[in-house]
Amino acid sequence: MKDKYDGPILEIDNLSISFFTRLREIPAVMDFSVKVMPGEAVGLVGESGCGKSTVALGVMQDLGVNGRIVGGTIRFKGRDLSEMSADELRRVRGSEIAMIYQEPMASLNPAMRVGKQLMEVPKIHRGVSDKEAYARALQVVTDVKLPDPERILQAYPHQLSGGQQQRIVIAMALMAEPSLLILDEPTTALDVTVEAAVVDLVKELGQKYGTSMLFISHNLGLVLETCDRICVMYSGEAVERGSIADVFDEMQHPYTQALFRSIPLPGADKAARPLRAIPGNFPLPHERPPGCNFGPRCDYFVEGLCDEREIPMFDVKGSDRHTTRCLRFEEIDWHAPLSGVEARDKTEPGKVILRMEELKKYYEVAANALFGRSGETRVVKANETLSFEARESETLAIVGESGCGKSTFAKVLMGLETATEGKIILDNREIQDTSIEDRGAKTVSEIQMVFQNPFDTLNPSMTVGAQIMRALEIFGIGDTVAERRERMLSLLDLVKLPREFADRMPRQLSGGQKQRVGIARAFAGDARIVVADEPVSALDVSVQAAVTDLLMEIQREHKTTLLFISHDLSIVRYLSDRVMVMYLGHVVELGTTEQVFAPPYHPYTEALLSAVPIADTRVAKEHIVLEGDVPSAMNPPPGCPFQTRCRWKSKVPGNLCETEVPPMRQMQDGHQVKCHLSEEEFRGMTPVIRIAAE
Repeated sequence: MKDKYDGPILEIDNLSISFFTRLREIPAVMDFSVKVMPGEAVGLVGESGCGKSTVALGVMQDLGVNGRIVGGTIRFKGRDLSEMSADELRRVRGSEIAMIYQEPMASLNPAMRVGKQLMEVPKIHRGVSDKEAYARALQVVTDVKLPDPERILQAYPHQLSGGQQQRIVIAMALMAEPSLLILDEPTTALDVTVEAAVVDLVKELGQKYGTSMLFISHNLGLVLETCDRICVMYSGEAVERGSIADVFDEMQHPYTQALFRSIPLPGADKAARPLRAIPGNFPLPHERPPGCNFGPRCDYFVEGLCDEREIPMFDVKGSDRHTTRCLRFEEIDWHAPLSGVEARDKTEPGKVILRMEELKKYYEVAANALFGRSGETRVVKANETLSFEARESETLAIVGESGCGKSTFAKVLMGLETATEGKIILDNREIQDTSIEDRGAKTVSEIQMVFQNPFDTLNPSMTVGAQIMRALEIFGIGDTVAERRERMLSLLDLVKLPREFADRMPRQLSGGQKQRVGIARAFAGDARIVVADEPVSALDVSVQAAVTDLLMEIQREHKTTLLFISHDLSIVRYLSDRVMVMYLGHVVELGTTEQVFAPPYHPYTEALLSAVPIADTRVAKEHIVLEGDVPSAMNPPPGCPFQTRCRWKSKVPGNLCETEVPPMRQMQDGHQVKCHLSEEEFRGMTPVIRIAAE
């Protein structure tokens, strides 16, 4: 173990970082201060572009050729990092300070076995023998709870799942027992259940090794569950710092308050208590307003006061190191009810317009296709007997981990694939065997899709208007170019984008604006069913609120059926009327949102609910961490698909779970659960999420 150090492990004081282009200096971080004490975890939160990752790269002294620290200091264990020689920095990086990045594969060498990559760390930083390095690697892989550590050390990175790869990256960071671990959005690409296990692991290992942590995230729920203190950033500045309890319960900056109002906490209701998006847009670094950066978007802005001068951090009286960058924090009533958000009429679902009956989708793949030899084929059972119906004006959420068959079913519905068995009935027409090329323009325009990543779905070489007009042309809407242009402009109005955006290229738009263009294009042909595949997961929380609000508004006006594919159960609870939970190709639970979020649950739903980070200090959750990964659809377990990870399996007599697929049980009022548990066990289930009384 390293020598104990009692002072701040990391002390950033009035840090300013700029990037220099041929045209100008772009200030990325200004007057930023934060302190991380021994064994403490500090969360750094804020929207994309606020400077979180730039701070981390500043600590690593890795700002590239264009980045420079132009003011302030970064001290590690009392020493100024900028005064260290290249050799000293090399020794500190990886040994004393380690960083875990968002994308695990970017940190792993694809051509090198995992064990060898892990062993390099102590060999380089500690000069230990191969034998000692292997023993250390084995120990750390066991610490990060990977099954069969010897096999994992022999594997190549591509042979591991995303969650396993991220655990290896964490293991690599911990190999030298660093004093400071910087985590930059380490769970963004992971499923919610895997994220819960990884976060648990990071906390546990932080305690075991006494590591201090700087945890960068846009997810306030994750920060609540992992950190002791929080620093909120906006447009290159820290705007509020304090303990988790102070900042979450007694926030003292309008931006922090606006962030919380734009995320779906328990109690939010799309009709009675809708979310409130932050008005306006995030300022570009070279276009920041005078005075307070948040001023143009702030409910409490006072002209002549807030835009007069640079605003320093103020201490909040009676709190533990709680500071805010707001001139008016003492006179604002932080507990005043939210104004300007109107309750809306609840939409009532209409007639059934889409029905799936016993839908199956299987793929045949060569068992040894990887090695280029012909031979036996294996069947991948992507969807197994899906049955459900969706109504006009209804939002049906489809939730589950990666590989559960959500996107496969969407492809079959869209006509990108055809069904193996079963029926998809749109109105009274069967469409499961008709691929998209053979569907008429009317059917194609009636079922549309909004994709997860707005950056990949627009043609970079066509203007926004041209892309929407192309969709109108394909759907046969409008007889002339002028008619189509008018319809395109009205679609931009529908998604609340200025009409002049019609002549802009996609690169000139932000992520949220691109997603709005995707929605406009989906509704070009008056879509009746819109499949929204994780439509807000790539967006900042403040933009998420605006985009979900937009989808709801269009649904109310057009009576659209929304099939909302997501792994974010907070947003599902807020948006959906009914929820369908999928696991390994099976529907394991189906019911109204109230039914699915309250016991009795399917054991998998219960684990999903426990895994969701909720940014509310009043919430207490039952702690359920799923062991292992989702089995392969090429080699599913016998019996119940969930039996390999189920904590309730021992409650079922005999080996029923391992030999028979459970029947779909009718609970009450249309609530369905696919499980062998007895009525008595179901009745004894307790809520996973509990909210303490105010």
